[in-house]
Parts: sequence; structure tokens; C-alpha cells
Amino acid sequence: MPLLRTPRFFSSPSNPSSPVVPPISLIRGGCYDENLPDLPDLPLCPGCGVHMQDSDPDLPGFFAKPSPKSSAYHASVRRTSLPVDEPQISNFLKSGQFDEEADKERPENGRDSKPLVCARCHSLRHYGRVKNNKAENLLPDFDFDRMVGPKIVSSGGSRSVVLMVVDAADFDGSFPRRIAKLLSASIEENSSAWKEGKPGNVPRVLIVVTKIDLLPGCLSPTGLEYWVRQRAHEGGAGKITGVHLVSSLRGWGVKDLLDHVQHLVGTRGSVWAVGAQNAGKSTLINAMGKCVGGKINLLTEAPVPGTTIGIVRVEGILSGQMKLFDTPGIIHPYQISTRLNAEEQTLLHLKKEMRPRTYRIKAGHSVHIAGLMRLDVEETTTDTIYLTVWASPLLPLHMGKIEGAAGMIERHFGRQLQPPIGEDRVAHLGQWLRKEFRVRGNSWEVSSVDIAAPGLGWFAVGLKGEAVLGAWTYEGVDLVLRNSLIPSRAKIFEVAGFTVSEIVSVADSAIGKSKQKKRSKRDGLSVEDSSDRSKPLRVLPRMFSFGRCSERGKGRNEGFISDEGEQALKILPFGFAQKSDVS
Repeated sequence: MPLLRTPRFFSSPSNPSSPVVPPISLIRGGCYDENLPDLPDLPLCPGCGVHMQDSDPDLPGFFAKPSPKSSAYHASVRRTSLPVDEPQISNFLKSGQFDEEADKERPENGRDSKPLVCARCHSLRHYGRVKNNKAENLLPDFDFDRMVGPKIVSSGGSRSVVLMVVDAADFDGSFPRRIAKLLSASIEENSSAWKEGKPGNVPRVLIVVTKIDLLPGCLSPTGLEYWVRQRAHEGGAGKITGVHLVSSLRGWGVKDLLDHVQHLVGTRGSVWAVGAQNAGKSTLINAMGKCVGGKINLLTEAPVPGTTIGIVRVEGILSGQMKLFDTPGIIHPYQISTRLNAEEQTLLHLKKEMRPRTYRIKAGHSVHIAGLMRLDVEETTTDTIYLTVWASPLLPLHMGKIEGAAGMIERHFGRQLQPPIGEDRVAHLGQWLRKEFRVRGNSWEVSSVDIAAPGLGWFAVGLKGEAVLGAWTYEGVDLVLRNSLIPSRAKIFEVAGFTVSEIVSVADSAIGKSKQKKRSKRDGLSVEDSSDRSKPLRVLPRMFSFGRCSERGKGRNEGFISDEGEQALKILPFGFAQKSDVS
């Protein structure tokens, strides 16, 4: 029986009875033993690889049948020429041209040739989210070692080319260590067999670093490739056939990758795209399809973990009998992003080129990245060191003294420091633990080492001397010490306290309202009176200027005078202004 079946449409009324829904364990297309009896006889969704069914909307793979269209739905429109001498018709319309060929190219059967996808793919493509979480929770766990691994490292059959897809902005979080070790063992074993004249399929491994458009443009491609090879070897990758730096969004390096793949795979080989969730496998394959041109079925891509459900064979990119497969993403439990909900994950998502945020601090101080990671500078042989944060710009930062850092969890986690979003979410992420790092550097000008948290970002440390650093995060998150990926730092340094961000501003506003309600209740004022007298005014820290607030205060530091008469504003904690009567 073939690994994957060609998708068919549910819109045909020839078979009114719906096929039997397969067991949940077999819902992932191609992720099962082909020798099992009663394999599912349902079409595969070309977007995610799930077996489609139209029986139960609360089960994975649900597909709603399209409503039947009449024969006149796509009927040609009768075109009539516009009278040239008609004065009421503008010259713009008179000079326009009708597309007479559009109706001729439309299929005669009244149905578009665009392949149909499951409801989940439709929701991800058009809304960027999964609407039915009940069906999502029923999906069985994806076991790469059992479902995909044996197909790639098989000693017989056609040649295998493995595209190990890694996220440039989260290399240690997205690098598939288990796959790398599996492939290295297979290469060593099959190479020995091949040398002895026995059948031996030696997989060719290409490391494809995606999303390089998120890295700063000052980074050298040669230096980046050397860094990638070094980290890949440390992660378990033995023999690497090549490294490709690509941007699927901008099309950088995709053509060179495609040419290299076609050269390696031979006439009947198989190409497998593997990697962690959200590493960019489906987006990469779609970019390869656009590079080739022609007509292909685009895979579903969205910033949602686990977009691809089953093994999808992609047609139209490789010529001849070459086969290209997209595989489900692997879950790395040591990534901190796997513990966050959908709303929290959006704050970690990078959309633009990363920008550095640098602190110049002394021993005895610490820096928080949201409520997810903290780095303490405990001991140094120098007066100061440079800490540069590389993470999503939506994540708020905080710098303060170590002795006050312990109380940050209770006072600010889930509020000013998000994610986690909400105080009740802090306990769900696990226990807050410390890991010690002893680092050294030989230059003030560049960063020497990184301390990275998979799925979040990293601290780049620049110093000329030695230091003892304490890194704090949740239990199970694998903190990594490595050579610095991006040596440069920001030219303007951050200051103590919270960084300017919308999250901090909204949290401060809520705290200000809560304090005002308590104060009004204590003074015996009603909520209506207190809300009229005191309205929190959102003012971003370090951006409030006394001299520009009003004409009366222009050029003098005498505060802001409102337009309501005899009222003035006094500055409250957290960057707020409160109205108060002037006696």
C-alpha cells in the first residue's frame, strides 16, 4: 500500500455515505505501520497531512462539504462595448479593457481547481489560529523515532537527503539533537556496510538555517556558517554534507538549496524536511515551490506549534521520480515556549530584524527577561560588564539589585513582567531554579559568550576578565553556554528599572487604579467621586517632559496645568499622573 494517497474532493455527490472515521491513533497521515490491517481509506489534507472526515466536527481532520453550485454560477458575463460618444461616461472607463480570457480559462465543471483542505488548515490560513481546541487536544503524540526515523535511516531503498531545518533566532531550541544523533549513527553504520559491499543507504544531511532575515545585517555569512557547524557538531551531528543559510520570506538562498538538493538526491531519491515545531519547514517548502514556479499545493503555514500533523508528500517541486516529504514538527520539552499558551507565545514571536538591548552593570545587579529568565552578576574581576539581551522586542526587561530580585516574582511576574500573563499562570510554569556559569572574555568591544534559553532568546556577555553569573529560569528549561552568535551590542545603554513597553504601561495603569480605589474607600469617597477626581494618565517612563505639557508650564519645571481650571497634576509611582485640587 502506498505511503500517502492522493487527496480527493468531498464535494462529489456520487457517494452519499461518509467513510468510517479511523481511530485517533491513525489520524496522522503516513505516521503508522503500513503493514497494519484496516488502514484508513480517507483522503489526506494537502495542507497538513491529516486524514479528512466529514462526520464529526469535534474530531481531527473535519471538513465541511462545500455547498453545491448551479451550472450558471461561473457562467460567462455578456460583455457590451461602451459608447464612445456618451458624455456621462468618464474617459477612464472608455479607455478600460475587459479581460475576455478570464472566462475561457475557468474550468467547465464549475469547480475551482484549488485543492480543498481541512477546517483546521482553513482556520490557520485565514485567521492564524485553531478554532476548535477540542479536536486539537485529541491529536496523538508525534513519535519521530517510530513514525519517521525508520523510513529515513533504512539501509535499503532509494537514497535519502535530510533537510535538518533550524531557526536562526532560536538555534539551540530548534536544533533536533535526537535526529542528529540518529542520523550520525546511521551514517556510520551504513558507510561501513557500503565499504564491505553490502547494501547501505548513507543519508546526506543538509543543515538549513531559516529566518536569517531576523538576524542583524552586520553578521558575516562566513562567520555564521562556521558558528552553525560548530554548534551542530556539539549537538550530535557527525558528517554534514552542507550548510545553507536561507530566508523563506525573502527568498534568500532558496535557489542554491534547491539546486544542491536535486544534485544529491539522484533520480529516484527521497528528501525529508525534519525539525522542531515552528522551525519553518512548511514555509521553506512553499518557498522552494515558488522558486520552481508552476502549479503546486501550498502547505499550511502559521505561527502556531504543530501546524503539520501528518507526513505530506509534496508534488511539483522535484522533477522525475524524486520525492519530497514534509514531516510534523518535533516537540522539545526543554524549550520554554512549549509551556506557554497561545496568547503568551505571540509575545515571543519575532517578525522583524532583532535589535540589541544592552546594559552596563556592576556586580550585585540582575536583569530580567519578562517573567521567564533572570541573570545575576554575582562576582567579577572587573568593575562592570556588558549584558546584551537578544529576544522579542515585545518582552519587557528589568534591571535592579540582586537583593530585590527575589521579591520580583510575587510583585511583578504576570503583571509588568509578562509572559506569564496573569499571576495565576506563574505557578503553572514550574519551579524557579538557578544555574551557575563561570565565564571569561578578552575584549570590551564585543560579546564573548552567550547564555541562551531555548525558545526565548539569550544574554550576550561582554567583558575583559572573569565573572560568576547566576541564571534563573523554570525547572526543565535547558540553559546553554556557547560562543557568542552576534558579537555586537547596542550603542545606547538601557537604564535601571523597567524598559518602556506597552505591557509595563498597562500593568502600571491597573495598579494605579487599584491603589486609587483603596485610597478612596479609606477616605470615604464613592467610586463615582473618586473616578471623577482621579483618572490615571498613562505616561511612558523617561518620556515625560514638564516643559512641554502646557502653555502655562512652557519652559519652566512647574508641572502640568490642565485645561479644567484650578487643578494640577502630581506625578505618582509607576509613571502616572493624578489630578488634585489646588488650594
